[in-house]
Amino acid sequence: MADEGTEALPSVEELMQRIAENYDSLPRQLKNVATYIEQNRGSVMVDRTSDIATNCGVHPSAVVRFAQRFGFSGFSDLQAVFRQAYTGQGASSPSYQQRIRKLIDEKPGRLSGGSVAREFVAACRGGLDELEAGLDDAQFDSAVKMLQQAENIYVIGVRRSFPVASYIVYALQHTPKRVHLVSGFGGMYREQMRSVKKGDVVIGISFAPYGKETQYCLRIAHHHQAKTIVITDSQLSPLARYASAQLYVKEGSAFAFRSLTSTICLCQALFIALAYKLELNVEEVKDTGGYDD
Repeated sequence: MADEGTEALPSVEELMQRIAENYDSLPRQLKNVATYIEQNRGSVMVDRTSDIATNCGVHPSAVVRFAQRFGFSGFSDLQAVFRQAYTGQGASSPSYQQRIRKLIDEKPGRLSGGSVAREFVAACRGGLDELEAGLDDAQFDSAVKMLQQAENIYVIGVRRSFPVASYIVYALQHTPKRVHLVSGFGGMYREQMRSVKKGDVVIGISFAPYGKETQYCLRIAHHHQAKTIVITDSQLSPLARYASAQLYVKEGSAFAFRSLTSTICLCQALFIALAYKLELNVEEVKDTGGYDD
C-alpha cells in the first residue's frame, strides 16, 4: 500500500468489507486471522503480531501475509487503519476486558459480589454504546419491512441464543403475525422448517462459534425462497451468506462471560419498530374510512 501521506487509508468498514468479500478464498490460516481481526477490532491497533498469531494458532508470518494479501506492506500498516478510526475515542470493550484480566491477576479471589456485578454492568453498558454507534439503519429498516410483509415468521436460536429467540417469539406474538419458535425438540429441525415458503421470514440468531442447527435452518429458508434476518456478530459469520438483512451485535463481556444485553435490546427495538409500523397501518385505514363507525 502506498505511503499514508500519499494515499488515504481505507475506513475500518471498507477494510472489513474487502475481507468479507474475499474470506471464502483465503487459506485456512488467513481465515483464522480474519476472524480474529473482525472479533477484536478495538484492540487490533495495539495487539502484537506474536500475540495475534498465538490466539489464531498460526505462525507470525501468517499475520504479515494476511496484511500483504490486502495491499499493506506489513501488519503495522494494517493496524494504522484501526488507529485512525479509534484514536481519541473512549475505551472499547476489548480494552475493558484487558483491564478485567489485570484486575483478576492482581487481586485473585478478593473481588466482592458487588464488584463483580459492577464490572459486568459496565461491560454491558459498553456493548450498548457500541450497538448504538454501529447500528446500520438501512439494514434495520429492511428487516422491519420484511417482518411487516411476512405471512409467517420463524425464529431459530440455539444454546446461548435460545433465550433471545424465545423472547423474540414472545414479543412478536403481541402482533397479528403468525410466529413460530423453531425449537428442534426431538431433533426435528427439518420437520419444523418444512412448511417455510416464499413470503415467510426466518430470523436466525447465532454468535461464534455459530450453531450448526441455525445454519441448517437458514439454508432451508434460502432454498425455499423465504426472506431471512440474521442477527450475528461478524460479517465473516457463516450465517451472513444466507441473509436478506444482517444485524450485527458485539456483546460486552467480563470474566470470560459475554452478556446478552445488547442482543436483547436490538430484538426489543426490532419488535417495537414493527409494532409501530403495524399500528400506523391501522391508523391509516381508520383515517380513510376503512372501519365502520
